[in-house]
Amino acid sequence: MTAFDSIDDLLTRDELGTSGWQLIDQARIDTFADLTGDHQWIHVDPERAAKEGPFGGTVAHGALTLSLCTAFITEIIQVRDVTRAINVGFDRVRFRAPVPVGSRLRGTATLLTSRRTAGTALATIRIKAEVEGQTKPACVADQVLAFYT
Repeated sequence: MTAFDSIDDLLTRDELGTSGWQLIDQARIDTFADLTGDHQWIHVDPERAAKEGPFGGTVAHGALTLSLCTAFITEIIQVRDVTRAINVGFDRVRFRAPVPVGSRLRGTATLLTSRRTAGTALATIRIKAEVEGQTKPACVADQVLAFYT
């Protein structure tokens, strides 16, 4: 975790930090499928995915990977003078590579743009979900956050 003394400290950086690794096991994929109702076999049927799928086994949902991007930012960024941070949304999301079951993911965060007003700051942060051992990120998302001081 990167602890910033103030919102101004955060907004003067380009590279914001890197999260810890998260294991993407079948139990996590199955739980996500139950929560979302997306039980497509490529995610939840290991035998069929191994035989018929293009990746040799099950893969995480893209939406699971995207949801972890928010968790990565929460882990990476702590700002001491911020009373709350609100997720405004995503300006851009790209799924670049599959996340095979058993993989580990982590996020790296980069500040793209920011705008400061009295008591608030609006920041667009690019989060890359990296798969351990792969060069291409699984997901690249530009998340917009509002920080309140």
